[in-house]
Amino acid sequence: MNVENKFARIMRNSGPARFFVPVGIILIVFGVILLGFKSDKYLETKGVVTSVTEGFYDEDDGQQYDVDFTYTVDGKEYEGTFSGVTDDYKEGDEIKVYYDPADPLKTSNGKMPPFIPPVMIALGAAAVVFGVFKTVKAFKKSRELDESAGEFPKAAFEGFKSAPGVTEYYYRFDGNGLKPGYILEDADRNVLYEGKMTKQALVGARPFEFVNHKNGITESHDVGHMVTQTYNEEVFSARSYFKFDGENVWDVIHNRGIRISTNLRSKFPNVIYEAAKDGAPFARIESTGMYVHEDDAAQHKINPPAGGMYYRVWTNTSDFDTLFLTVFAISETDQVVVE
Repeated sequence: MNVENKFARIMRNSGPARFFVPVGIILIVFGVILLGFKSDKYLETKGVVTSVTEGFYDEDDGQQYDVDFTYTVDGKEYEGTFSGVTDDYKEGDEIKVYYDPADPLKTSNGKMPPFIPPVMIALGAAAVVFGVFKTVKAFKKSRELDESAGEFPKAAFEGFKSAPGVTEYYYRFDGNGLKPGYILEDADRNVLYEGKMTKQALVGARPFEFVNHKNGITESHDVGHMVTQTYNEEVFSARSYFKFDGENVWDVIHNRGIRISTNLRSKFPNVIYEAAKDGAPFARIESTGMYVHEDDAAQHKINPPAGGMYYRVWTNTSDFDTLFLTVFAISETDQVVVE
């Protein structure tokens, strides 16, 4: 298994950690900072406003002001300023002031409940622990997948396309009928397998019919919408996935013994996917900008829809259920790196 695929696998399974760990650290830091204020020990007194200056304007809170005031503690007069005040004060108004009896120069315009800093620290610690747990679990899962499948048979794919018993098939999007979906067909355009969406759903899963024309069996599956995590939206992203019958589609594929190695060094858009099943070569899948049965036969070339890909598939398997699901997962998520 190459580094890109292992990285994609770990990043996909550790996604929550990249949210909870930084959020947890921020909560802990702010909680510790707030502990130093201890405004719950502050005493209340009355101050007198000496000047009001316009500050920032916020669309939600409206105009904010900087309010200067004086206040007296134990017969001694002090000066202070509150920034970001939204109340409309004017010179000479009384203003409520809270001060630190140990250092009257420290003031606040409100008292913070004493439980807030400890709660923030506790929540932050819980978030960090959960994030670390998910990260460790992701690495453990990746290791277990590698151990259960054994060494990826990279060398066995040399010459696989022309090996005895290997047949080329063609996978494409079919949007001409009332049930749009994907079909897998042979060189004579005989449909061997198809996955048709029976009902569109903007939210929730979309019902699909998977029809295996090799054995005549039709199965219903719930296909969720694609969940996208890109490098622009999240640090160290995991690419995309969707739920298949309520489970992450890549987990379903892994449970069937499939491991995938992606060749990122191929010329875009012809990305190459080598799929092994239970440690043996299973299929070679190549994306293409043209749907091609024969490279030199113009009648077999169809321009794909905008943004779409077609796939050529070489395999020696009779397990078309797993074969179709594997290509379906790649095409539905528009994957570049999978595993």
